[in-house]
Amino acid sequence: MESFEVRPMQPAERLEVAELICVSTNVWYQTHGRSRIFPSPDAAEVFCDVYETLDPGCCLVAAHGRTGRLAGSCFYHPRPTHVSLGIMNVHPNYFGRGIARRLLATILDIADAQHKPTRLVSSAMNLDSFSLYTRAGFVPQTPYQDMYVSVPAEGLPFQHDHDRFVREATLSDLADIVALEMEVAGIRRDGDFRYFLENAPGFWHVSVYRDDAGTMQGFMASSAHPGCNMIGPGAARTPEQAAALVLAELQRHRGRTPVFLVPVQCGPLVAAMYRWGAVNCETHFSQIRGHAQPLRGIHMPTFLPETS
Repeated sequence: MESFEVRPMQPAERLEVAELICVSTNVWYQTHGRSRIFPSPDAAEVFCDVYETLDPGCCLVAAHGRTGRLAGSCFYHPRPTHVSLGIMNVHPNYFGRGIARRLLATILDIADAQHKPTRLVSSAMNLDSFSLYTRAGFVPQTPYQDMYVSVPAEGLPFQHDHDRFVREATLSDLADIVALEMEVAGIRRDGDFRYFLENAPGFWHVSVYRDDAGTMQGFMASSAHPGCNMIGPGAARTPEQAAALVLAELQRHRGRTPVFLVPVQCGPLVAAMYRWGAVNCETHFSQIRGHAQPLRGIHMPTFLPETS
């Protein structure tokens, strides 16, 4: 029997983890008739960069007991209200060896010790991962359509009736952003939003929606990194507010094709995305193990950093 040690990632293993993310993800998609996600391991380094900045030491690896080779990795994110499960990968050479199950069990032990629920966003198309999580007690909450829009170099030829309420966010908006997500989704992650707003790496942006009274009604972040070009995370009280925020962020990605997660049951928001040329590429579920507050508005999670 092969043995594997589950332990924290060492700084010198950062590039090996990025390569593991790239190879594992691309192999899964290509063996299921899809295009690869990452053009090279360099593109996957963004996960190590972002997660180690936000949560140093919160990447677990499974190392082969004899060779020391990394067979799997998983990031996790302790937050005041929950523990979020980040991207999990197993090297194709070690598929079916129980690596993902051991990594998950270790993180669930951490969450249980903190008496916190665990949250994640998982593919509805990858039945292996879906089964892994539901067997561990996760319950699917909200289904999401993965959609993308190819934004022309000159921008999208659309406007929204609520455009005048949307502006670029600043650090002065931080407290209201955190409070709104707590109201809508019941989660709190001040550090994540401060990181987006400060934008030290240079590829993040955040828009906010404030009504005539100045009340925060929504926010939307986006990443222009080539390894993870996406819209979100975001939240809003109404579909119209969410749509205005998505459009504002899309216009910042001219010449790119950002992906975003739209709640399936939010018909008006889905319809707006179709009008703007959105194409479906996959479906995901938010899943929670433990207490979950019902959504009180529109919540759009992302893959970086993950929090359903």
